[in-house]
Amino acid sequence: MDVILKKKTIHMNTREQIILNEDRLLKAIQHGDIENLDLLLHEDLLFNLPNGVTITKAMDMETYTSGNLVVNSILPAEQQINLINDIAVVSVKIDLKAVYNSQSIEGIFRYLRVWKVFGQEWKVIAGSCVSI
Repeated sequence: MDVILKKKTIHMNTREQIILNEDRLLKAIQHGDIENLDLLLHEDLLFNLPNGVTITKAMDMETYTSGNLVVNSILPAEQQINLINDIAVVSVKIDLKAVYNSQSIEGIFRYLRVWKVFGQEWKVIAGSCVSI
């Protein structure tokens, strides 16, 4: 995949693409960036929340469009990436500070995300989050 930055084309390997997309995703989550979230999440996404509830992309997007979630801080650490053909599995520890429906969320979570390439675009197709 090629990325155009300031009129320069830079060829990126798969690992670099995933790192860039993970960063885009976390920034979109923190800033409630609906446009980028829509681009990065696959239509058939399934995501398991820490309480065991499985949500879809539509449900996740509603969280942001409704304004029910405000992320104050999202700090990644210990990122691991496994590449399997056109799929990337990412495990990352996140220090999260947010407010959801007037409830404070503060803690360390382990996220697992599965990215798959569609044409030239990487999208999250599955994920889960557990409190650690």
